[in-house]
Amino acid sequence: MTRGALVDTGPLVALFSKNDSKHDDCVRAAQGFVPPLLTSWPVLTEVAWLVRMEPIALRKLLEGAHKGLLKVLELDQEFFSWSTTFLEKYENIGVQLADASLVYLAEREKIEFIFTLDRRDFSVYRTSRNRALKIIPE
Repeated sequence: MTRGALVDTGPLVALFSKNDSKHDDCVRAAQGFVPPLLTSWPVLTEVAWLVRMEPIALRKLLEGAHKGLLKVLELDQEFFSWSTTFLEKYENIGVQLADASLVYLAEREKIEFIFTLDRRDFSVYRTSRNRALKIIPE
């Protein structure tokens, strides 16, 4: 069981939207984590936008967070300076704010694992110590 993993937008949409093509895969993968999954407000904002036509999915996400399945880690003032450098470094792949927030939190909190469906981008991103996050599912 993996403890202290970050979770990206894709798995959250898939977990709480039964209509998502990755729903079953993400439910299986999530069983390997010890709650809570860690995330950021930019990620939750993306999820809310993506499930805007599925109010049940958004409600389930919020209920899951309330029950302790998710924990939102706060972004501090240092994030703004850090993220401008990060966005500049990866501008050729079109970094989203949510992705930047997760890499920042991984670095700040010394988190090694990320639950994401975005292998393309997260296999490229590195912390300032040139460390890659371990992507789940493999």
